[in-house]
Amino acid sequence: MRTRIKEYRARHNLTQEDLANLVGVRRETIVFLEKGKYNPSLKLAHDVARALHATIDELFIFDEEENEVVEER
Repeated sequence: MRTRIKEYRARHNLTQEDLANLVGVRRETIVFLEKGKYNPSLKLAHDVARALHATIDELFIFDEEENEVVEER
């Protein structure tokens, strides 16, 4: 998963700490989200999107190739 959180955060002139405080998580959570190392709950994704005036689809990009199921023959 990739995210555009950092880009949107910069648009709103927010630090990672600012965003973390807005959504009620630790700064490290925002770091992991931005690096794509943490898959957020639906609630957290919604809260982050709301804080950044964006939609979940605008912020979180799910790579379809990673989610494809390979069929065994």
